Amino acid sequence: MVKLRLRRMGAGDQPFYRIVAVDSRVKQVGKYLECVGWYDPKPDPSKINIETERAIYWLSVGAQPTDTVRSLLRKAGILQIWHERKIAKPE
Repeated sequence: MVKLRLRRMGAGDQPFYRIVAVDSRVKQVGKYLECVGWYDPKPDPSKINIETERAIYWLSVGAQPTDTVRSLLRKAGILQIWHERKIAKPE
């Protein structure tokens, strides 16, 4: 199963995270399939940068976001876009 999860980067006291699509059996520092964005929690309003189309692609092929990544996708408005596209798609 493919998951969208955070991969920790940066120095010991300067955490920085990449949002990556990865096989769920791979360790936190293992290989990932694609980097779809990043998250920097250190500044007061934390910074989030996610490539919308790539995140929606991974969600559409069945990737499961972790709880933290799901909340970041919600803050960025990507889950709303994905949901609207799913409803608008004719069956």
